[in-house]
Amino acid sequence: MTPNGAIVFGLLLIAGTLVARDLASLAVVLALLLTFVATGRRNVMPALMWSAAIVLPLAGFMALVWIVIVGRAPAEIAAGTAGSRAAAASYVGLVCARLFIVAFATQAIVLRFSGWTPLGFVRALILPPVAKKLLVLTLSLVDTMLHAVDRARTALIAGGLITRRASWRNLRNGWLLVQTVWLTTIAIVIGRTRDKWPTENTLTRLDDALAGAPQFAVADAVWSAAAAASLVAAIGLR
Repeated sequence: MTPNGAIVFGLLLIAGTLVARDLASLAVVLALLLTFVATGRRNVMPALMWSAAIVLPLAGFMALVWIVIVGRAPAEIAAGTAGSRAAAASYVGLVCARLFIVAFATQAIVLRFSGWTPLGFVRALILPPVAKKLLVLTLSLVDTMLHAVDRARTALIAGGLITRRASWRNLRNGWLLVQTVWLTTIAIVIGRTRDKWPTENTLTRLDDALAGAPQFAVADAVWSAAAAASLVAAIGLR
């Protein structure tokens, strides 16, 4: 499977998740996602744990609000009916299941290409050369952002404006940390675009690094067709 097919598959799968109106529709999408994960032959426990960590806090909060406090689903409130906690639970389950599938699908696709380098992944995409270069340069700034955060935090700790652990001083001067990170990031980015990249001839070298003829594979068409079928099924079950 190529990155192009994975992106199309993921978008169609997420679209099916968003249009699904009940748990039966979501079950169709989830079944396809689990099949996709099973064919990858990789350990998916980290992806499951990451997805669950996102969904569980939301599930607890929504259960408290809609099931315990309100006791009715939003549709029942809009219709002016008495409603029930069972309908509220169904609503909470539907929303949380959607979020879980979207998060898990994203992680599953990323896991599928865990052995690829970011440059190789971008090279395989069907995009204009300018868009590919922009994407690579943007990804290269991720470490820059992390470095800027570390430098800003160290400087503010040394200046006594914030502390290493949670404190009232951190809450009071948190905005200073945000400003410092932003200014540090801007300074690093300007230095790269004005000095580092021209000196290293980065843009020209990227032309050669990103050269290639990306295309779809047979597996891309198969998985994309399956995702499209699940989208149609989700729409039909509404």
